[in-house]
Amino acid sequence: MDVEFLPFEQPIAELEAKINELKFAAQDSDLKIADEIAMLEKKSQALTQDIFSKLSPQQTLQLARHPSRPHAIDLIERLFKNFDEMQGDRHIGRGQGIIAGTAYFQDQAVMVIAQEKGRDVDSKVKENFGMPKPESYRKALRLMQLADKFSLPIITLIDTPGAYPGIQAEKENQSEAIARNLIVMAELRVPIISIVIGEGGSGGALAISVADRLLMLKHSVYSVISPEGCASILWKSAEKAQDATTAMKITSKDLLDNQLIDAVIDEPIGGAHRDYDQSANLIEKAICHHLNELKKIPKELLLKQRYDKLMMTQHLAESSD
Repeated sequence: MDVEFLPFEQPIAELEAKINELKFAAQDSDLKIADEIAMLEKKSQALTQDIFSKLSPQQTLQLARHPSRPHAIDLIERLFKNFDEMQGDRHIGRGQGIIAGTAYFQDQAVMVIAQEKGRDVDSKVKENFGMPKPESYRKALRLMQLADKFSLPIITLIDTPGAYPGIQAEKENQSEAIARNLIVMAELRVPIISIVIGEGGSGGALAISVADRLLMLKHSVYSVISPEGCASILWKSAEKAQDATTAMKITSKDLLDNQLIDAVIDEPIGGAHRDYDQSANLIEKAICHHLNELKKIPKELLLKQRYDKLMMTQHLAESSD
């Protein structure tokens, strides 16, 4: 896969370009340059580790939105077997922006609910650029209730800038659809694991993230509003988005430090987009660990712990205002 480098990665990009040039030259000549290539590769890896060890919140946001970052569909293909997608809320439509259905995680039947942004123009339009509409959340609700009926653990993958803000979505009661999901998820009697894989924005993300375990990929973000939206409200200018990104504490490290998430899943050096398979392996290990823990908890205790978790989160949010 060709790597698309972000502005802060330009020193890495220059080294990688030099390495590629030497590899190309080595194919067309008898030059013994393997040692030089190995030295530059080692230097590139060290530089990447150094840059990624001190990312700013703005740089982390850029990684969360990276155009090559693995999407839900990429991870579903690698994490689950026999995924059987289900469509529609039985009322309005298919439910763009959310793909969902039954699957097997290892040998365990599960319900997978994931937000998908789309990769090319056609798929982006099909999935409404990852901004779910009311029917999308009602589809998710229908399938979560189905999972509860058949005792299937629920795994959600979160990657959205937010719920669709259009007039038609408001007419179809977007806020009620999101609120209904929060109520129902709090009462489901099956384990729920939610993972922020990219951008977890606003109520659009919260609607499928009321969980027993809320996890985040290392370079993902999770926030009550987009930094651009926050800047427009507080400073009346989207140009202050970088200041908002820092002030809002939206990175996985900040959220873990503030006890708003349960764990951070590591990523390959340079970000999840560098190696989809390794990223999926790291996520698989995290799901396996937490799912095995949750399956041992009696249902009544599971519900109590989820309720206590929600109340603690509310208390922490209020105390930070």
